[in-house]
Amino acid sequence: MIITLAAQVPGFTPGPSWNLIADLQDMLSFAFMRNAFAAGTASAIVAGLIGYFVVLRQSSFAAHAISHIGFAGAAGAVLLGFSPVLGVAVLSLAASGAMGVLGKRLRGRDVVIGMVMAASLGLGYLFISLYTGNAQNAYSILFGQIFGITTGAVLITIGTSVIVLAVLTAIFRPLLFASLDEEVAEARGIRVGAIGIGFMLLLALAVSEAVQVSGVLLIFALLVAPGAIAERIARRPAAALAISGGLAVLITWISLGLAYYTPYPVSFYVTSLAFVGYLAARGWTVWARQARRAGRARRPAPPWRGHGDAEARAAETATVRL
Repeated sequence: MIITLAAQVPGFTPGPSWNLIADLQDMLSFAFMRNAFAAGTASAIVAGLIGYFVVLRQSSFAAHAISHIGFAGAAGAVLLGFSPVLGVAVLSLAASGAMGVLGKRLRGRDVVIGMVMAASLGLGYLFISLYTGNAQNAYSILFGQIFGITTGAVLITIGTSVIVLAVLTAIFRPLLFASLDEEVAEARGIRVGAIGIGFMLLLALAVSEAVQVSGVLLIFALLVAPGAIAERIARRPAAALAISGGLAVLITWISLGLAYYTPYPVSFYVTSLAFVGYLAARGWTVWARQARRAGRARRPAPPWRGHGDAEARAAETATVRL
């Protein structure tokens, strides 16, 4: 793609330079890159914020299952002549609603979820095999096709992101409370079941957006990795949400830039950057834990320890009793 553009567009730079502003202007001079950055940014913000709650609620496997179920919806939509993204949204919303209704009963049923995932992929492949036309749009859902997104799809993605963020803002406090301690939240009068269903529906919309960037098979990178990193390096939920959303956007931007100047797909860079970031976060937490232990070990011991000073121990005991 880069070679073709370099031959057809005067002044096109086939590789990045040290002038980042000029490189950015070069990328944004093309409509497909503007669409990719707009849709990718909107999807990344939603994925990062929703992903933090996915990690907090330990629903990572369920989120992965929803994306696989969405592929069957994409293939069915192509077979019926509709947009594959619409098919992903419809079937993902249905699956998320069912998972939200099951609630606690779904926990621990990894085998059931895994079988549903496998069956959904098989069903999607069946729909594609029955389709006599070009099924490239459905296959692109597997690994993402952000460079092929249209202006109309960008507007739909941005509109969906605004709706998701508005609903997430409205239910933020009860959702956070229910995610941290569901039983206490229920005892305080929070409708945990309704909150759970609402969150799963938001998750379905986030999946429908994120599949355009990373695809259903690699959606873990954009939907879960930033939240997992943020949970490890931040203690306050507000800071963790900001870090998760910021990381998702940064990963998407860097991936789009690298894919523009190289022949490799965006989803490859998204997954690679997310994986490296998660390893770095784990390494940092291990180092910080060891540093805290070493600091406690270097603290000076009380003067009576190791000296048999009975009077000092008696004075300390009397002080504590007082």
